[in-house]
Amino acid sequence: MKKILPVILLAFVLTTAFAYVDDALSFAQEAALPYVKKGFSVREDAWGGDLGVKEQQAMQAQLFKGNEYWFCLGTDVKGAVLTVNIYDSKGKLVNVETTRTGRLSAVRVVPPKTGSYFAIVTVVKSSQERTGWALVYAYK
Repeated sequence: MKKILPVILLAFVLTTAFAYVDDALSFAQEAALPYVKKGFSVREDAWGGDLGVKEQQAMQAQLFKGNEYWFCLGTDVKGAVLTVNIYDSKGKLVNVETTRTGRLSAVRVVPPKTGSYFAIVTVVKSSQERTGWALVYAYK
C-alpha cells in the first residue's frame, strides 16, 4: 500500500494539471470562434501552462507578411485578467487591435514582414496562486 499511494497521488496530480490546461484551451478556442466565422483558420498548435500574478511567458511563432493573425488567450479562472501582446524580433510591439471579454483576450496582428514573432502572455490579476492559460492563433 505504501508503494501504491505515491503512484495514485502522482496520477491525480498529472490528471489535474492536464485538465487545468485543457479547460483553459477550451476558453482559448472559444475566443477564436468569432474569427473562424470570419474565415480564419485556427492552427492546431497551442501553448499553455500556468503562471502566477505578474509572471510572463514567451512563445515564438513564424508569421508571414500578407497574412492576418488573431492570437486568442483563455483561462478557466473566473475573474482573472490575462493579456497577450505580440512583438517582432527587435522587441517592437506589433498589435493592431486588442479585445478582452471576461476570461478571453485576443490580439490582431498584420506582420509588416515575414519572420519570428513573440507572444508574451501575462497574468495581470487572479484570485488563484497559479492561473492556467492557453493560447491559440488563427490566420487568413
